Amino acid sequence: MDADTLGGIQQVTHTLAQGLAGRGYDVHVIGLHRAADPFRYVSRPLYRQHVINRSSRPSRFERRRLDRVLGRIGPGFAVLTSPGVVSRLSGRLPGRMRLIGQYHGSYAHARICSHLGAIRRHYGELDQAVFLSEDDAWLFSEHALLPNTWSLPNPLTIWPGAISSLEAPRVLGVGRLAGVKRFDRLISAFAMASAPPWELHLIGDGPEEERLRAHARREGVEDRVVFRGRLPASGMSREYLAASIVALSSEHEGLPLVMLESAAHGVPSVAFDVSGGVRSAGGLLAPPGDVAVFADRLDTLMRSYDERRRLGAAARARAETFGLERVLDRWEQLFAHMTR
Repeated sequence: MDADTLGGIQQVTHTLAQGLAGRGYDVHVIGLHRAADPFRYVSRPLYRQHVINRSSRPSRFERRRLDRVLGRIGPGFAVLTSPGVVSRLSGRLPGRMRLIGQYHGSYAHARICSHLGAIRRHYGELDQAVFLSEDDAWLFSEHALLPNTWSLPNPLTIWPGAISSLEAPRVLGVGRLAGVKRFDRLISAFAMASAPPWELHLIGDGPEEERLRAHARREGVEDRVVFRGRLPASGMSREYLAASIVALSSEHEGLPLVMLESAAHGVPSVAFDVSGGVRSAGGLLAPPGDVAVFADRLDTLMRSYDERRRLGAAARARAETFGLERVLDRWEQLFAHMTR
């Protein structure tokens, strides 16, 4: 819907755009409306960017502006990045475009919100429906009756030359401090599992920060939960190298980049088992919402350097399959499949 908000869909969009442009494709990133707080993902983009509407609400001029932008683009592929985009543009894109509908969430999340209904209504009419894991593609094929599913993971943006020593007593949580990330559960699990000198560092900002600080006080770990605020993407490699465990406590995720990035740095992760994407990224898993089991998984890694090193090495080996060049190869395989 907008292309420049700080978020996972936007990051993946710009990463893929830059990668495909680097392979010689004429790539255009189109935001249907302007971001309230624009974030720059690529310092020197090889692709072109367009904003259709200055407002977040549809306007009577939107169709004309969109037609004008699309009129300057030749035949090719239109990648629609969410159910909202697919619904809003249904029937409005030129016939020379082959339409690919992405979904960056999981089937488990889609079925408890409006997304599954939107996917059922519109994605079967597209040339291809793309999901983040084979597990989720199969579930959508079976339960949304889609004949056109395909799986393509999110790509890693970097491949670090160094890996973490896994010696620092630090657990890392990364994400917006908002309800869906459930950092309250992470703080509770950390309090159950750890003892000094272990610390939990939370990287991100958001509306839940004061509530989470109060929760840390109630759990008795206020002095060991460090709120770091939002950090630039360029500084995240340093944070992974300084961590020994990454923890993901979200209610729902598609394929979280945090798990892939930490794995690339040799850092093992603990997460709730909320999607096929989470399972494909590796790590120790706990049943969704089960804080006690999550705490037990954290405790296992905190107590054993050898286990951290073993799981970190396995995670890094698995993360190689999510490297940008490999994911771009898979996108080109999809393009070839669609044009056969």
